[in-house]
Amino acid sequence: MKSIVLAGGSGTRLWPVSRKGFPKQFMKINGDRSLLCQSIERLMKICNMEDLYIVTNESYKFHVKEELRNISKDIEDNMILEPVGRNTAPAIALTIKYCLDKLGCGYDEVIFVTPSDHIIKPIDKFTEHVKMAEAIAKEGYIVTFGITPDRPETGYGYIKKGGLLKGRKTGGYRIDRFVEKPDFETAQKYLDSKDYFWNSGMFAFTIKDMLEELKNHAPEIYEKLDGSFEEVVQNFGNMPDISIDYAVMEKSDKSVVLPLDITWSDVGSWDSLFNILDADANRNVKVGNVIDVDTKNTLVIGNRRLISTIGLEDIIVVETDDAILIAKRGHTQKVKDIVNRLKKENRKEAVEHITIYRPWGSYTVLEEGPRYKIKRIVVKPGERLSLQMHHHRSEHWIVIKGTARVTTGKEEKFVHENESIYVPKSTPHRLENPGRIGLELIEVQNGEYVEEDDILRFDDTYGRVVRDLECG
Repeated sequence: MKSIVLAGGSGTRLWPVSRKGFPKQFMKINGDRSLLCQSIERLMKICNMEDLYIVTNESYKFHVKEELRNISKDIEDNMILEPVGRNTAPAIALTIKYCLDKLGCGYDEVIFVTPSDHIIKPIDKFTEHVKMAEAIAKEGYIVTFGITPDRPETGYGYIKKGGLLKGRKTGGYRIDRFVEKPDFETAQKYLDSKDYFWNSGMFAFTIKDMLEELKNHAPEIYEKLDGSFEEVVQNFGNMPDISIDYAVMEKSDKSVVLPLDITWSDVGSWDSLFNILDADANRNVKVGNVIDVDTKNTLVIGNRRLISTIGLEDIIVVETDDAILIAKRGHTQKVKDIVNRLKKENRKEAVEHITIYRPWGSYTVLEEGPRYKIKRIVVKPGERLSLQMHHHRSEHWIVIKGTARVTTGKEEKFVHENESIYVPKSTPHRLENPGRIGLELIEVQNGEYVEEDDILRFDDTYGRVVRDLECG
């Protein structure tokens, strides 16, 4: 069995922590491992490490590579790259083509597909059900997990079960229908009936069965799988933007639901996160440096600052370096309205954080104003920025940790801790970390224009375009 993790989403329902430039699959919100890392580690209990692959896009390629490297360097390149985002049906079709062409899989190979940003526990029970789903898939069915609901949740889609599969006393059920997110009263009826499950977005199927169902129900996708994997990638943007639920699951007579009674969340809102994290005696969930007085049923997530609350009840507070969200519990689905407004106003807070991650490391904007910007730059051991030039700004670099190798024009120089170097305007330059520890430095930019699009690349180790709107 091949296990596929879908990690191309750029969801912003957990803004201000999750943003397009660094979405929730890379967040560490329930421990010291990202949600993506946790997803991969769960699957390592089910299949061999080399049978794990991540579907993502160019924007997140280096984030994913770093996460895979944190687990094992042997799988850091186990990625299937989408040229553009096209929802789960095209992503699954591309995965099938990759498995056939690149991995040499047979048509009877079982594929298990899961999102990258879910919280699931206990893992042993999850593992047991994935193996059960694999067995059902081998019988010719397309299996999805239905999470047994424990409350009337309005933030999830639902699946209504039909009859039990013939020949099985326990396990899968035929699917009667899929239901969109209900109102509270309807969700309560679903909970009371015990015939409905939350739609988990996880699937198991053989390549043969999924191809047949794509051919029958989504020919506009199936027809574009003709040709080599590289040709399918080139034509990927012409596939429809549609989920596998709409494209196949709602139409196929092979669709079944396997009930899964575990602790699960797709972390689709701050409310859903509150429902799954451990709370104190006053039902407060606190992350970071938090002091509360007379506070109940409240989620507080801090970053660097001390957060103090007095007399709050049923409130969500989330703090980042450049934004704070304060919301009434039960209303956090409206966070998307805030993000849409920020996008409409072209606010950078909608897209990126103060700290920006790059293949070589990261930079954090510490201060900026007219004609200047100050950054903290971190370069990983053995990595280097592109060879580049700026027309409108000069840069002054002060090393605070490690050793830098700096190219300015035709000159190369080593710069050590507590030393500095000046890079004039219109001078080709490159920053490298030749050492074994992280390189950290303070960069002071000065000039008539200090925005990120004043950069001309001449050479780049990571294959990025020569001229780009990115620092480094």
